Amino acid sequence: MSGGTGEGTRAVRAGLPDPVKYEPTLPGPVFAAHFHLPGEPTGPYTYGRDENPTWTHLERAIGELEAPGESVETVVFASGMAAISAVLFSMLRTGDAVVLPNDGYQALPLLRERLEAYGVEVRTAPTGGDAQLALLEGARLLWMETPSNPGLDVCDVRRLAEAAHAAGVLVAVDNTLATPLGQRPLDLGADFSVASDTKGMTGHGDILLGHVTCRDAELAAGVRRWRKVVGAIPGPMEAWLAHRSLATLQLRLERQCANALALAHALGARGEVTGLRYPGLPSDPSHTIASQQMRRFGCVISFVLPDRGHAERFLGALQLVDDATSFGGVRSTAERRGRWGGDAVPEGFIRFSAGAEDADDLVADVVRALDEAAR
Repeated sequence: MSGGTGEGTRAVRAGLPDPVKYEPTLPGPVFAAHFHLPGEPTGPYTYGRDENPTWTHLERAIGELEAPGESVETVVFASGMAAISAVLFSMLRTGDAVVLPNDGYQALPLLRERLEAYGVEVRTAPTGGDAQLALLEGARLLWMETPSNPGLDVCDVRRLAEAAHAAGVLVAVDNTLATPLGQRPLDLGADFSVASDTKGMTGHGDILLGHVTCRDAELAAGVRRWRKVVGAIPGPMEAWLAHRSLATLQLRLERQCANALALAHALGARGEVTGLRYPGLPSDPSHTIASQQMRRFGCVISFVLPDRGHAERFLGALQLVDDATSFGGVRSTAERRGRWGGDAVPEGFIRFSAGAEDADDLVADVVRALDEAAR
């Protein structure tokens, strides 16, 4: 598909095969462990752990969103963590060094333990202030997560990627929070754009999925080989559902980002709310950098209520918002992030994911819940 079409058009038509008379626009999921294979195995589909036609359609679709009009390779996985692990473990060897954020997704420390057990040096620095710049010398891979989860700090991807490449360092960006319609890491200089498609990409809270997209075919081949070795493959039904869900990505993001901004403004007017972060707010510390590299600022807001009890009263009083982990769905969710113990956040820290409800209803529900929690 041409890179000149609009985002909504791309989302609706991404990855569709050429039309065939009397065939569906998007073919149904292919359930197959093996394929007919007479003679030499020269065709694209040989065994279900290697490739699947349903994955192919989805991978093409994601690639068209990640880099419109360009030739890229996308590899889909059974989860976001499978995608993250594939990049790290396929690219790093004993004696290598990797630079990770110390304020990213809470499973990163688990990966750090495993990497260090394999003899990989792990260096960490905060996302904000481009602090990872100071750790690049002699590294093999730089891993960025921007905006970071759950603190919503932003780093300058172009600046960090240029410095990393000048030092011979590969660059990966976890783009889960932004999605390709909010930010395109490959255009900003990254070698790998990685995401948990469990979140905003599929948007309904009913699929576990992840992907890696690269321009470099050799890098993509290493990631694809890792998927084959560990078997971290998505089911065909999940892949088909994900492709179907991409059609509404632009529509969902438009509403969710608008709702997030409306909520951020409402929260900013509350005296009991501190530490409010949303990159779309002009007052946010990350707004300037975010505005230079993001086209949409995402659906996630973070803020702090006075203490654990106050936060739990607020969550309990919400009527239109589910108390659930994860984010990016059409139904708003929120949680007291400290309950998991893996993030360095205050006890009253709330991560809020704005859904696709009517903005007035959502804001009214949040304000009412804050009023009840303060009593």
